[in-house]
Amino acid sequence: MPDLTDLNAFLLVARSQGFRQAARESGISSSALSDAVKRLEDDLGVRLFNRTTRSVLMTDAGRLLLERTAPAFAEVASALNEVKSSRGRTSGELRLNVPMSAARLVLPSIVPPFLTAYPEIRLEIITDENFIDIIKSGCDAGIRYDERLEQDMVALPIGPRQQRYALAASPDYLERRGTPQHPQELLSHHCILGRFSGRAIPSWEFECEEEGVVINPKGSLVVQFGGGTDLGIEAAVAGTGLIYIFEDWLRPHFDRGDLVPVMEAWWIRFPGPFLYYSGRRLVPAPLRAFIDFVKQTNKEAANC
Repeated sequence: MPDLTDLNAFLLVARSQGFRQAARESGISSSALSDAVKRLEDDLGVRLFNRTTRSVLMTDAGRLLLERTAPAFAEVASALNEVKSSRGRTSGELRLNVPMSAARLVLPSIVPPFLTAYPEIRLEIITDENFIDIIKSGCDAGIRYDERLEQDMVALPIGPRQQRYALAASPDYLERRGTPQHPQELLSHHCILGRFSGRAIPSWEFECEEEGVVINPKGSLVVQFGGGTDLGIEAAVAGTGLIYIFEDWLRPHFDRGDLVPVMEAWWIRFPGPFLYYSGRRLVPAPLRAFIDFVKQTNKEAANC
């Protein structure tokens, strides 16, 4: 199979009707073009040009080769130019694996303006609370918290950089059962618990000044984090018990007054989530656009 570089050299000479003119137009030396055409002739076993000191004329075999290959090379050049021009209007599919908390609390402020900026990108959000390999799952990237990040991934901050767990109950519940003042008092209260699928119910951690307290509260309702979170919150609103979850998830209920903050001085802070993706492969254009958009969003937030 002839080398495509040699074939391209032949096309340059054929179109320019000479080695010197082809060299001037292409920036490739006459000797390099001559060597390439000679290799091509040797590979094909036919003469493509009749050369004299004054002229270069194509043979019948050369004209046949030009007629059959020139359109194909033109099509390749057109395709390459189209790909290059598409960089200004990035398109394609982007799949993100995220926990429900990110879909609910982080992405609503990012996704609409991102899709406005890149209307030819199709964004698919897969909500999942489990530890998964995003590459094997067919996703381009994911959003997770620091303790759940894989070590060989590139991590980029996304969303709020500091979050808090908030303890809350309805005014009715607090009127009936009283308002706890210390985490240990929660052991005598009804608590709405949550856990990840297939995992133990996590302890509740609190901290105030130098004192840290970890308790294992009791309750008659256990929900699965993510899909069952809203049910747990609605149960708290209905007076079933106290709930301890992301402050941002409870904020609308605080604003409406159907839930009341409890022991706010004890709420613990934790770092915000990260966008993570593999650094071991070429980053697809839609993901690169999303990464750059998140970085710009972070920069604007830092300047506010």
